[in-house]
Amino acid sequence: MQASDHGRKIGYARVSTADQTAGLQCDALRAIPCAKIFVDEDASGADLNRPALHKALASLRPGDTLVVWKLDRLARSIQDLLDITSDLRARDIGFESLTEKLDTSSVFGEFTFHVIAAVAHMERRLIAERTVAGLQAAKKRGKRLGRKPKLSVEAITAAHECWRSGEPPQSIAARHGVAPITLMRAFARMESMGGVS
Repeated sequence: MQASDHGRKIGYARVSTADQTAGLQCDALRAIPCAKIFVDEDASGADLNRPALHKALASLRPGDTLVVWKLDRLARSIQDLLDITSDLRARDIGFESLTEKLDTSSVFGEFTFHVIAAVAHMERRLIAERTVAGLQAAKKRGKRLGRKPKLSVEAITAAHECWRSGEPPQSIAARHGVAPITLMRAFARMESMGGVS
């Protein structure tokens, strides 16, 4: 992700509460100097509605560099950071973080982002593996997985008897507070398991 020597540096700053100021961040960005600085006031990192960030990203042209004071001012998570920087890379725009001394136009900065991406990928794999292992362990312990059934076995049996005696499924379903399709699926499951004669 290499920015041109002739490209502009565009700054982005964010403060998360109304009583904070972006002065420190803006002073550091002006010292670069940045051609323009966009600031989101009272915007938490988890907030998707960051209009100044959207404007900053939209203003960038190939060869420019997006500059932030610190990584956590830009992204909500490692994955969010990777998504933003991948978009910048595709647009031939550089990225620089002053506090962490990261500059993707340098070989070391590019390498650092590859390491961050690898760590994020490993973290996602580990979470997925732990989830699968947890589900398998719960299943072995006999724990029922998924949502709780809307109808008990007794209710399905009673409803099935009413249905076999000729009562319309719509009225049976209404009495049990479920949709007719839910009732018919319950009947089908019970019959497939040999629960009714």
